[in-house]
Order: sequence, then structure tokens, then C-alpha cells
Amino acid sequence: MGLYLPFFYYDCCILQIRVIRQIRRRFRLSHPPRQRREIRLYIFLTDVLRLSLTTFGGPQVHIALFIRHLVTKRRYLSEAELLELFALCQILPGPTSTQTLTAIAFRIGGPRLAFMALIIWLLPAVIVMTLAAILLNYAEGLDLSVSFVRYMQPVAVALLLHSGYAVMLKVVQSRTMAAVMIISAVIAYAYPSPWVTPILLISSGIFSAIRYKNELEPQPREPLHIEWANFILYAVILVVAILLGHYTTFKPIRLFENFYRNGSLIFGGGQVLVPAMYNEFVEFKHYLTSEEFLSGYALSQVLPGPVFSFCSYIGALSMRPDGFWAQLLGSLMGTIGIFLPGTLLIFFIIRFWEQLKKYRVVKASLQGVNATGAGLVFAAVILLFKPIGGDPVNIGIVVTAFAVLTFTKIQPFWLIVAAVLLGIIF
Repeated sequence: MGLYLPFFYYDCCILQIRVIRQIRRRFRLSHPPRQRREIRLYIFLTDVLRLSLTTFGGPQVHIALFIRHLVTKRRYLSEAELLELFALCQILPGPTSTQTLTAIAFRIGGPRLAFMALIIWLLPAVIVMTLAAILLNYAEGLDLSVSFVRYMQPVAVALLLHSGYAVMLKVVQSRTMAAVMIISAVIAYAYPSPWVTPILLISSGIFSAIRYKNELEPQPREPLHIEWANFILYAVILVVAILLGHYTTFKPIRLFENFYRNGSLIFGGGQVLVPAMYNEFVEFKHYLTSEEFLSGYALSQVLPGPVFSFCSYIGALSMRPDGFWAQLLGSLMGTIGIFLPGTLLIFFIIRFWEQLKKYRVVKASLQGVNATGAGLVFAAVILLFKPIGGDPVNIGIVVTAFAVLTFTKIQPFWLIVAAVLLGIIF
């Protein structure tokens, strides 16, 4: 009997292999290649919807979750490819995480899938922020206190810190890049200007290109084939919007110009968006009060999805004197205006990115861009930590949340829920 066991095990293995082959054969017959590809694209869109409902924080937090879900779990692309796209989108103006997700969708299924993924990613947060603006205007006497989000800030700091730590482990592979990361963090913290971010990213990219280009293997490359249509469309819309915004008094057009212009000039994500929006719409144009602005910003921090959806709230409140439908129009102008520039730019460059990154100079520059990106995260951590640094409870929440993210598999969503519940209870 004992001698027969190996042969019995062998027969079972052969039978199992035959069964698996039969199942695969039936799957191929019942699902032709085109249908299987459509199923894969449908699964990708459901993954985007899941991310839009569970991904909190800014681009530095989003990228860690993209890696976990789109790379480790689904394997839509490699981690190196995702970090390359993230580095590219950090150089471009606009919402970095939205552009990164759009670029991933473009690579998987082309422009149609990219557009569908963009809409799915934006829609939940945009709808909630628009409804919040309408309720704030029409529900007089309603207590809209946001004190229940007071523990969100230490959790946000922990999310940023964990994201920076995870990105640092992946992209900082030498002492030189570690120095670039530290120097970038110090400069970004000392000079919190919107222009510091693109200057640091471009400077570190140039330094890295010069430093490492000779250490990379030469890649066979073809002449660049550039399709200029999306860039020309981006530039034409910008010029027309500026001219119309200057010569017309029609408020929706002026709102679109305001958001489109800011979407073309803002580098570095949501932490740069907020001061720019505050200066223009509160201090300069007085469309919102300081309390309304800060309440909306607090709500945007609680919501998953892109931080730039905050502009839907600003657009809706800016149009409140003209009624309900005008508020919806204002939200639409804010949403399209802030997201359109970055979308057109990523649609333009992603078409020849595979060719462009084969150049050794470009490939080498990404190391410096990624190291600076990690440094910008740590600078944001310090800036956010300063207002809460003296409170032992907040410090404890930061340390606990960072430990949970680092040493367990608990999703960030549950930390957000726990922070809100603590705010409600206490």
C-alpha cells in the first residue's frame, strides 16, 4: 500500500491538470479574446469605483493605495511602471493622483477607458461636495459644525507619513538620492510657495539625469512621434478662456476661466490648491466667507477621492445668488475647469511616453523626481503636524495610526471611520 501512494498521488496530479485544462478550454470557448478583454476592462472600472469610495488623502497617500490595489492585487502594471507614471504626473500641473489613474487607464484600454475611469473617479466626491454647498446655502439655521472631524488631521498626518515612508523605501536607492530627498524636504518646508514644487522637481530631475545617465544601459529608440492635438486644444482653451474671462461679465464663464487657469498653474496637489483657492475666492473676490471655505475644506478631507473636488463646492457657492440651477452650473464649471487642463496634458504626453522614457536622460531624471516627491511628502507631514504637535492625544493618534498602517493590513478607510467616531463621541 505504501509503495502505491506515490503512484496514486501522481495519478491525482495528472487528473487535476486535465481538469484545469478542460476548464480553461471551456473558458476560452465561452469567452472569446475580445469578450475576455471587455471583462477585464469592466473589472478595472469597478476597481476605480472602489478606489473612489475608499481612497482618502492627497496624491502621496493615493499612490501607496494604487500600488497596493492596482499593482500588488490586480497586476494591471508593474510597480516600476506605476512609479514612472506618478513621477511624470508630478511634473505636470493639475491633480497628480487623477492624472496618474487616467494614465493607467489609458495604457490598459486607450482614451475611451481613460475617460470613463476619470468620470467614475471624480463623480462620488464631486456629487457630495456639490450637495454640501447647496445645503449650506439653503438650510438656514442648520448646524453644520465640523468639530467631529477634529481627529481627522492627526490621521491625515499618519497617512502622509506612511505614504512618504513607503515611497522612500521604493525610490531612494542611493545616498545621493537620500540627500536629494532631504534637501527637497527642507526647502519645501522653509519656502511653502506654489512655485517651489515645480522648481524642485525640475531641478532634481536635471541633476539626476546628469548624475546617472551614463550608468544606464542604452535603449534602442525610434524617432519621437508626437500627436499635438490635445496640447493645441489645451492651449486654445486657455487663451480663449482668458480672453472671455477678461471681456465678459457672465459669471459661469469667468468661473471656468478662474479654475482652468489655476488648474494650469498648480503643481503639487491639494496642499497647493487650497491656499491658491483661498486667496482668489475669499480674499480677492469675496465669493465665500472664511468660515464657509474652511468648512468645505474640512469636509473634503473626510471624503475619499480627489482633493480637487473641493472646487465643485467653491463653484456652487460662488453662484448661490442666482438660485439652485445656477449652483449646479457653478459646480460644473468648477469641476470641468480644474480637472480639464491636467486631463488634456496627460492625454497628450501619455501617447508618446513609452518612446520618451527610453531616452537615458529621461529615465535617469525620474530617480531625482521620485526622490523629491518623497521629500515633498515629508515636508507636508511637518507642516500638518505643527498645529497639532502640542496635543498629546493627537501625537498618540499619529503614532498609533502609523504603526497600524505599517505593521498590519488594516485599510486606511477604517482609520478614517475611527477618527470620525472619536470626534462624534468626544
